[in-house]
Amino acid sequence: MPAPRRPRPRRWNALPVLTRHAPPRVLLIVGIVVVVLGALIVSRPLTSLVLLGIYVGASAVVMGIVELVARPAGWWARSVAAAWIVAGVAVLVWLGRSLELLPPVLAVLLVIGGLASVGRAVSPGEVSARVLSLAWGVAQIALGLLSFTWPDVTVLVLAVVFGVRTIVFGVGVFARGVRGIRRPHAPRTPFDAPRAVRRRRTRLCWAAAGRYALSLVLVATAAGGWWLNDWLNDGAPVVDAFYDAPAEVPSGHGRLIRSDAYLGRLPQNGDVTRILYTTRDAVSRPAVASALVIMPKDPPPGPRPVIIWNHGTTGVAQGCAPSLRDASATRWSIPALEQALKAGWVVVASDFSGQGAPGTYPYLIGRGEARSSLDAVLATAELRTDVTLSPDTVVWGHSQGGHAALWTTAIAEDYAPGIDVLGTAVVAPVADPPALARELLSGPPNAMLSVITSWVLVPYSQTYADVHLDDYIAQGSRSIVLEMTQRCPTEPGVVVSVLTALGVSEDRPLYNADLTDGALGRRLAENTMTEPLGTPMLVAWGADDEVIPPSLQRDYVQKLCAEGQPVRWATYAGYDHLRPILPKSRFLPVLYTWTKNLIEGKTQVVDGCGLR
Repeated sequence: MPAPRRPRPRRWNALPVLTRHAPPRVLLIVGIVVVVLGALIVSRPLTSLVLLGIYVGASAVVMGIVELVARPAGWWARSVAAAWIVAGVAVLVWLGRSLELLPPVLAVLLVIGGLASVGRAVSPGEVSARVLSLAWGVAQIALGLLSFTWPDVTVLVLAVVFGVRTIVFGVGVFARGVRGIRRPHAPRTPFDAPRAVRRRRTRLCWAAAGRYALSLVLVATAAGGWWLNDWLNDGAPVVDAFYDAPAEVPSGHGRLIRSDAYLGRLPQNGDVTRILYTTRDAVSRPAVASALVIMPKDPPPGPRPVIIWNHGTTGVAQGCAPSLRDASATRWSIPALEQALKAGWVVVASDFSGQGAPGTYPYLIGRGEARSSLDAVLATAELRTDVTLSPDTVVWGHSQGGHAALWTTAIAEDYAPGIDVLGTAVVAPVADPPALARELLSGPPNAMLSVITSWVLVPYSQTYADVHLDDYIAQGSRSIVLEMTQRCPTEPGVVVSVLTALGVSEDRPLYNADLTDGALGRRLAENTMTEPLGTPMLVAWGADDEVIPPSLQRDYVQKLCAEGQPVRWATYAGYDHLRPILPKSRFLPVLYTWTKNLIEGKTQVVDGCGLR
């Protein structure tokens, strides 16, 4: 009776089968080529995406055919082999249609490889080999599933996994070739057999120990990946049901849908309510937005003046709404808040549409930002019957919110004629988006610039029909760019976006076109505030601003002065981008006094154009 055939290990690709009996010199060449291929895939994932797809797809098809033809096997092995063929064909077919489909298919292929390894674990063989097969299978399945959870890093994860596997295999093939060339051919003596047996036993012991150690590493890696996934997800903001728009909303813009208590920290002198209301986006489509309304605890009698606060950049995802954060109604987020509440002013702070409430976020899109801010005031008027809002309004804003504040004042008379804007105070405003883009893009690419660029490009492409995302991004990077817009700077998951940007920055830029050119350039120019507002302005910035170059602020003030706009301006030595609006800033008393004098109609210096 013939001895049962020892099952041969099944590999994830066809190269081990094809090179098993190759001559040593062929193994050397194959090993070198495979190592170079793996290194290219690991180090340049975007450039090598097509190469990776062809390599993995063709290898999967060949391996599936080898499994079906060369080995009589049970239903599990045949099912896995068929899955290899189907997935490999899918990679090769879809590769020519859309590189965006490649990472998910590769993730599926990784899961199939894991299932194949699990199948080997239940087959006859050495215990250590079976344990390693099980650990490797579980790790592959875990990595494949995590790739779906974080789609923007799918390319990088798969490139590293497949590339490292390719490098390791290439090194092994090269080593086999070296051993084959250097193997001695001297005649054996009677003492050689015992020595060979002892050496073989030693190798087997070390091999078993190595398999167990590697199994522990693989299990720890898979467990660590899932722990990290849970930690990142737990740190993401949760958008509760308050922000869900009802099936029917009030007609018109600036109508209150619902209100509820704010769940974060409260200011010392005020009460905070969050509201959901109707608005319109930049192209006049109906939208829903949320805001915080901060009322003085004991408001004086009579109509209350309004401060419209426009927040700086918090990201562009729905979960990045300030009203979802704990400290958004404190003096750390809104400058001179406690003084404003003591004076009896009502502060209205919109999240802007698309944050909190679902929709497209108008990042640096002037009319969309401004309409959200003005409609928040109109909706606040419906909030309480015991507090009446005065038409007298002063608009404040910082950074992106400075851009929003300028546009709020510019369109207020036509869009919300019941609101009388007395003046506009902006801190480090983005007054000229194309100029800022040129400044930022003039330097070397970096991770945060890649993330911020996605925050501009994606909302513009979702708002304007003539701005097409694919015109500006590298082939195969759509999933990376889109996923970058789904994380907020305050959540741990933004680290994934930064690391992804770092991972591809060494390969090639995510953006392959001039962002100030074409349709995007024209739309950025449309969102530049070029005309005088006609009412008093206060402009301030830090001399050490690391986000928006101070030279842009000086240019903006000079332009306002040349056009006859009354503007008071101030620059603060030693202050960075955020410092002017933080507690104890030297700017806060200036902001409060300037606003108070406007509301009370007192004479003050409103024009500093002659000062240099």
